Amino acid sequence: MNGRIEVPAQRVPGVGERVLFEHGGKSLALFNVDGRLLAIDDSCPHQGSSLCAGQLDGAVIQCRAHGLRFDLASGYLLNSKALKVASYPVEVEGDQVFIVIAGQEVVS
Repeated sequence: MNGRIEVPAQRVPGVGERVLFEHGGKSLALFNVDGRLLAIDDSCPHQGSSLCAGQLDGAVIQCRAHGLRFDLASGYLLNSKALKVASYPVEVEGDQVFIVIAGQEVVS
C-alpha cells in the first residue's frame, strides 16, 4: 500500500534549501533544487552518516563522512549502481506537499 507523508507548509524548503524531519521513526531529507523537490532517507547507506548535512552540488549530495556522492533523483551513488540511498517521489497538490513512501502505510 502506498502512503503519503504531508510536509507541513512551514517546513517546505525554499529554492537551494533543505530540511530534515522525522516521521514515524523515519528520518527524511527534503531538498529544493531549482524549484524541484527531492526526498531521500537521511542515512548514508555506507555507514549511516546524515546526508542532509552534506555538501549539495545541483542534485548531488556529498556525504560528509566519507565523501560519497549520491544523485538525489535516483538515490544511486554517482556514476555507479553499487550503492543506493532510498529516494521518494514528491507530489505537490496546490499548496500541499507530500512525500510518497511506496509499500508502506503512513499515518498522519
